[in-house]
Amino acid sequence: MNDTSYDIRTLNGLIATTLDSAEGYRTAVADTESHRFADIFRSRAAEREQVVQQLRGEVSRLGGTPEDSGTLLAGVHRAFLNLKAAITGNDDAAVVSTVEEGEDHIKAKYEAAMADDGVSAPVQAVISTAYQSVRAGHDQMRDLKHSLVD
Repeated sequence: MNDTSYDIRTLNGLIATTLDSAEGYRTAVADTESHRFADIFRSRAAEREQVVQQLRGEVSRLGGTPEDSGTLLAGVHRAFLNLKAAITGNDDAAVVSTVEEGEDHIKAKYEAAMADDGVSAPVQAVISTAYQSVRAGHDQMRDLKHSLVD
């Protein structure tokens, strides 16, 4: 059974989460003192914006209205990130650790959507393609975090 409105809701949920991720990376750029990390965060933010555009295109193709903002929860997370940065003095390890926590969140959202039997096969394919970018970002931040801790 294929429910187009369910596909649209699922995609819009991923759009909101991906917008949150892009905003989180932009916030991390401001919170880091490392040019190297800032460049990585900028690149990931741009990549997430490309994923958002792909997902929005699919929502439009399905006849829906694409999500144009992130989630309320992400606003709370960004406020926490700003507070944490203020307390730690923009400690790069703390910033990377917080970004990596966000990556765990977005990766889990995409994995749940890919495992959802209610999502149509064509939309599953779009989500799977977007997930490749999400997974690469997650793995990069995980590895970066571990390089700072070890």
